[in-house]
Amino acid sequence: MKLKPISQQVVAIVGASSGIGRETALRFAKKGAKVVVAARGESGLATLVDEIKQLGGDAIAVIADVSEFEQVKAIADQTIATYGRLDTWVHVSGTSVVAPFDQITPEEFRRVIDVNLNGQAYGAMVALPHLKKEGSGALIHVSSLAARVPFPLQSPYAASKHGVAGFLDSMRIELQHQKQPISVTNVMPAITNTPIFNKIRTKMGVAPAGLPPYNKPSTVADAILYAAEHPTRDFVVGDMGRILEMLQRIAPSIIDRLFLQVGFTAQLTGEPKSADAPDNLYAPISGYDTVEGDFGKLSVPSFTDWLDRNPSFKWGAITVVAASGLIAMLGGISG
Repeated sequence: MKLKPISQQVVAIVGASSGIGRETALRFAKKGAKVVVAARGESGLATLVDEIKQLGGDAIAVIADVSEFEQVKAIADQTIATYGRLDTWVHVSGTSVVAPFDQITPEEFRRVIDVNLNGQAYGAMVALPHLKKEGSGALIHVSSLAARVPFPLQSPYAASKHGVAGFLDSMRIELQHQKQPISVTNVMPAITNTPIFNKIRTKMGVAPAGLPPYNKPSTVADAILYAAEHPTRDFVVGDMGRILEMLQRIAPSIIDRLFLQVGFTAQLTGEPKSADAPDNLYAPISGYDTVEGDFGKLSVPSFTDWLDRNPSFKWGAITVVAASGLIAMLGGISG
């Protein structure tokens, strides 16, 4: 399976007005890709397209609510109408409600599922025919570490991300059975410093936060751009995310105890915020069309992500560590 260089690609990015999506769109444009950016917020898309054009890039915007299939289809249709093809589909858009499960209404739960899960599925549905026509391409879906690790106070969000992982795994096998050379990647960032915490609904009486340390949005964008050129199955973003994901696999009770200890307090700031405050659950809100959120001082780089994007160094490091361990073991035996 081979993917085109980014400079030769037409890329659609859904959920591009802020955060990870905005940073990813800028990075694709800087590398020469033709970019289609989509979101609900018209003002955020307009400033993004202007910024891309100031960089010398080529971009158009499509306003769409991903919970509506026809609006998602319009993103793909406009991409083909403007650029003639689609090479990579990046789906980032998402929302959440921060509250105990028994305080979330059926309507709120359904809305999170509609945006975070059904919206991602609609994206794959509209992109696949065009990727198949091209004979190659990449579906890159940004879910979350919550697809693997339990996040209290965000049950609909966690449910939606588990669902994304499930349908991607099934679809990937189907495409392999059909011998379709289409890469399907599940990008799972740990907590990332984006404006999502300013925009999501909360019923906790205070502004929400994430469990630190935070990824930089650029770190997640690095993973997405890597997957656009290198077929990748799963990409957990962030050193802490990888540790938590590994522990969840081998000792889930340890993760349960960890989140019991810190998972509640770490997600709540001391800043009062009413449940009636504006949020993005049903409509976009203005003022947060930026890449970074409010937790830049808690953001850290990721060493393990860099290794995954540079496999020759990764295997070299593993070889050195393994050889050092073997030498130490043999020295102990001979001693």
